[in-house]
Amino acid sequence: MNLPRLSRELVREVDRRAIEDFGIPGIVLMENAGRGVVDKLFQFGIQGPIVVCCGRGNNAGDGFVIARHLDLRYATVKVLLLADPAELQGDALTNYQILNRTGVPITTFANHFDEGAFARKLVGAGWIVDALLGTGANGNPRPPFDAAIRAMNEVRSRRLAVDLPSGLDCETGEAGEPTLRADHTCTFVAAKPGFFAPGAKEFTGVVHVLDIGAPRVLIESMLNR
Repeated sequence: MNLPRLSRELVREVDRRAIEDFGIPGIVLMENAGRGVVDKLFQFGIQGPIVVCCGRGNNAGDGFVIARHLDLRYATVKVLLLADPAELQGDALTNYQILNRTGVPITTFANHFDEGAFARKLVGAGWIVDALLGTGANGNPRPPFDAAIRAMNEVRSRRLAVDLPSGLDCETGEAGEPTLRADHTCTFVAAKPGFFAPGAKEFTGVVHVLDIGAPRVLIESMLNR
């Protein structure tokens, strides 16, 4: 892959400086990220409903934006949330609250995770969007994310990972047990070093780098470090 790459910490630095030095609100960056993923989904082709699986961090916030923009473009979409909405914070919480008012179906799997019920919600999906775990995750996914990832892998649907496949260490490329096997990964700002590790491609699928509106001068200063 001939793609620019940045470490986990440098991508976080891009986000921080875009917000603090350039005055771009974090929620604008999240909006750009989610909308960019939807552009790609339509480019790939949508046949059948889309299921967006969300955790509790900013990766989930991206998922809420994705669901809203899919609905805006008349795609059939539903959200499976593996967290109590009360656990959401910041921009992720704001985007959850917006989405919750749109009428897009949201099924919450909190406190007690019913793996069978979750798996049934995936049946018939044209796409499954993985917005469970972000770049900060490492090691084997913990319950209930491990069971959810296994169920997502078992369904005969196309899978798109938001920023990185859940379970994959973005720095080392080490795949936890389990790790989502994506057909496409839409990552933000730059590819992550772990994507280039031997064997990582079987989890990332085709990697697409999407901009989130961070200024080019800022990104280039990070790439030149």
